[in-house]
Amino acid sequence: MKLNSILDNDFYKFTMQHCVIKLFPKARARYKFINRGKHSFPPGFDKLLRQAIDDMQYLQLSQEEKEFLAVTCPYLDPTYLDFLQGYRYNPAEIHIAQQGDQLEVHADGYWYRTILWEVPLMSLICELYYEATGQQRVPDEEVIAITRTKIERYKDLNITIADFGTRRRHSLAVQKLVVQTLRQYGENTFIGTSNVHLAMRNGVKPVGTHAHEWFMFHAAKYGFKMANMLGLEHWVQVYRGDLGIALSDTYTTPVFFEQFDKKFAKLFDGVRHDSGDPLAFADDTIRHYQEKGINPLSKTIIFSDGLDYQKVATIAAHCRGKIGMSFGIGTNFTNDVGLTPLNIVVKMYEARPEDAPRWTPVVKLSDEKGKYTGDEHMITLAKEMLEL
Repeated sequence: MKLNSILDNDFYKFTMQHCVIKLFPKARARYKFINRGKHSFPPGFDKLLRQAIDDMQYLQLSQEEKEFLAVTCPYLDPTYLDFLQGYRYNPAEIHIAQQGDQLEVHADGYWYRTILWEVPLMSLICELYYEATGQQRVPDEEVIAITRTKIERYKDLNITIADFGTRRRHSLAVQKLVVQTLRQYGENTFIGTSNVHLAMRNGVKPVGTHAHEWFMFHAAKYGFKMANMLGLEHWVQVYRGDLGIALSDTYTTPVFFEQFDKKFAKLFDGVRHDSGDPLAFADDTIRHYQEKGINPLSKTIIFSDGLDYQKVATIAAHCRGKIGMSFGIGTNFTNDVGLTPLNIVVKMYEARPEDAPRWTPVVKLSDEKGKYTGDEHMITLAKEMLEL
């Protein structure tokens, strides 16, 4: 199998890449695959993945795709779109090994290049896993029926929904069916997809802003205490008010709110919830806006942490009339096909800022201790520095 578009990736990888090229062109980064679910990979899986990654070197931005980005995303500089048209994946940046049934994958290179690997690596691993283990999903008609039932139930909640399911999808074919069905039956409810290729093909909005790695790198360069503030400041410097949803939990939400001052609270359209109790997060966010003299109903929370219908319904009932809300649903849309979804991530684990003499381990604390990632010593140091 192979990917057929360089835009078959999450939108926030491109928006972050744009910033990295402008602000940190000499920075380097390392990423690694983390098998959270302890899945067993069949013999020879590393070779299948190697071939799929090698094939990615032939992907390139088409003129049609470039024009789509220029029209849809005017905040992306023309120079960046020219760069992206000339960008080619370099498979030499990816190192793969398999020991028994366990898989190791690492990416290493300039950050502005390696930043695009995370999402396609995960989607390739998922799709190849199901192929290599001979697991058969439900037929297309059932995928469509399942998705239609879900979006019609979400419509009854009077909320908005986006597809965030590229990373751990069953396959590109399933995600295509899902997005097409959401678009067909989700009028006034389905607002877009994080997958830029499918957004273009279905005439919907690409959705996303930034990810944890944005703040993790800032911690490596500027220290944990300055990571949130400078991460937000640099985002504003590049986008001048566009792409205004701030990710809150890289070093826990309480720490984030300490630096999400009145300037940022007014300028950003809202915040994204990605870990911890969503109802407690909503209450804390509402309180924060009120303390800053801002009407919470003028702001939005994007909820995106492992959502299904029941979670969404509970959150919507809690937030209605108190604050704006929208929902990004991932695996429950794109891998609800009768098989067990893979529990995997690919995370930055080291960064080397411009002209730094050595690599610095990076960590993510989040609002769930079980989701802490990174070097144990650095996690301890971060907790001490941030008084957690």
